[in-house]
Amino acid sequence: MEKIAIVGLSKSFGGKTVFRELNLTLDSGGKTCIMGPSGAGKTTLLRILMGLECADGGIVTGLEKKRFSAVFQEERLCEYMTAPDNIRLVAPAAQSQTILRELACLGMEDCDSLPVSALSGGMRRRVSILRALAADYDVLFLDEPFKGLDDAVKMQVIAHVRERTAGKTVLFVTHDRAEAEALGAKLVMPFYTREPVGES
Repeated sequence: MEKIAIVGLSKSFGGKTVFRELNLTLDSGGKTCIMGPSGAGKTTLLRILMGLECADGGIVTGLEKKRFSAVFQEERLCEYMTAPDNIRLVAPAAQSQTILRELACLGMEDCDSLPVSALSGGMRRRVSILRALAADYDVLFLDEPFKGLDDAVKMQVIAHVRERTAGKTVLFVTHDRAEAEALGAKLVMPFYTREPVGES
């Protein structure tokens, strides 16, 4: 499979350098975990790769004409809608039984009729993850997707994500090595060679 190549990528905000001349090669068809300390530029890098942010310089190849799905650090859910209806926003043809089965896999079998505004933070995070998994995508971006989950639930969710993304291209950002290992992701650590100088 074609690799994702990042060559000479640079980004600054308000005169502050986030990263400069970043070079990185990421595998397609597998899981890659981009690790780094807070403030190093991990989120900014994902946003550039998704086309949500423009780089100041450098090029990215291997993502042309690809369909993206994402879990952001914030939930980005429609508060007044139920979990199944939020999932249908990206998968309108999904069968109700399929959605309910997915919710049950993550311990949310009794939450399908509630608006997401009535759910706990951990439940909302799980809905965000299930919505991203339900989309028709080529590349899945995960930005600190398991934050706010207690340890037992986290391992359950990671196992589900690992199973549902087998053979898919997944770019995963975290500062927790244990999460990367549980997901079965290859570790890359481009930000540990520099001081964090910008936004995360």
